[in-house]
Amino acid sequence: MILGYARVSTEDQKLDAQTDALTAAGAERIFTERSSGSVRNRPELDRLLDQLRAGDVIVVTKYDRLARSLRNLLEIVEAIAERGAGFRSLAEDIDTTTPAGWLIFHVFASIAQFERERISERTREGLAAAKKRGRTGGRPPALTEDQKIEVRRMRDVERRPLPDIAALFRVSTKTVRRA
Repeated sequence: MILGYARVSTEDQKLDAQTDALTAAGAERIFTERSSGSVRNRPELDRLLDQLRAGDVIVVTKYDRLARSLRNLLEIVEAIAERGAGFRSLAEDIDTTTPAGWLIFHVFASIAQFERERISERTREGLAAAKKRGRTGGRPPALTEDQKIEVRRMRDVERRPLPDIAALFRVSTKTVRRA
């Protein structure tokens, strides 16, 4: 049996293109998920692996739909192989049911991991360069220093409850607590 797996990372993304491609590739059942590929706890993927039988083939449109890290991808494909099943990726034309497909799979997976590590390295270098120029990243503070002083005054002098103070400043109670 050919089983498809389609995944997108966010709620706004659509699964249609993936499911159409998987149907065209002969997938008899398609498991869909909205979850980051870096998250290992994916219920639909687990359900797919639980239902996998010897001779089945899992098909994805691109192998990064299955996993984001090389280690995770190799673990999943090994789990598939242990059940006597195969793995196909349409975009990369990988089919682990053949020896050449296994080789190509490992080469592509290594290249993808290298590329992700290079992106991460360039990001760290860019952040370090920005820091040297005096720029800091991240979200601006929710409260100004003057607002933090007022929050503390309201809490200590007026004895107002934290949720009331948070509502006045339109921030979370946790933000008020940190101030």
